[in-house]
Amino acid sequence: MEYLFEQPVHGSIGVQPYKITIAWRNGSFISDEPVKSGGQDLGPDPFTLLLSSLASCTLATLRMYIDRKHWDIADMEVNVNMYQTIVSGNMETTIDRDIKFISPVTEEQRKKLNDIAANCPVSKILQGDIKVRTFTHSDAALEKKINYSNEEGTVVWKPELCKHSGRCVSGLPKVFDVNAKPWINVDGATAERVAEQVSKCPTGALSYEVKKEVHPSSE
Repeated sequence: MEYLFEQPVHGSIGVQPYKITIAWRNGSFISDEPVKSGGQDLGPDPFTLLLSSLASCTLATLRMYIDRKHWDIADMEVNVNMYQTIVSGNMETTIDRDIKFISPVTEEQRKKLNDIAANCPVSKILQGDIKVRTFTHSDAALEKKINYSNEEGTVVWKPELCKHSGRCVSGLPKVFDVNAKPWINVDGATAERVAEQVSKCPTGALSYEVKKEVHPSSE
């Protein structure tokens, strides 16, 4: 398993309802709810963010394809909206995407570009098999800690925080093996790689304490 992003998209909230700060790799922005929903409309709401990801991915994918084909198609626009209905007791979501080509296109080009848009990466995600895994943890100090050490450093494991997401096992199997005893072998990789993998633990169950300075691998 390898994540799409080196650093996850990060969200945080204080005591003000609905005002969320979203941090990404190159900055941050505010997400909020409209006034009628109790927010201050300081930024796009979650549904707008969802639809904007589809809109931007659609246009970027079409531009890449058009440029590769050397077609003389300049400006394009897309409108995306959604509605939800109850079907047989289940919530069903329909997203409508309307693409407008400002430049003239042939019927053959229009049909092909419709197919390309339908298969943009975000479209595939939304129409594919999606699993949302949720892990909760607290920064509160925990009593039980198990240390796995060598001459270079120590991996500290807090069992109460561990949700067994499998990220450490899949990311560095020579160090983390749930079928082995002990399940953490700090000598299975360099200190740099161990520290790097531990830093990706989503719950904070794993941490790394160095006995000498260790820099995460740049590989």
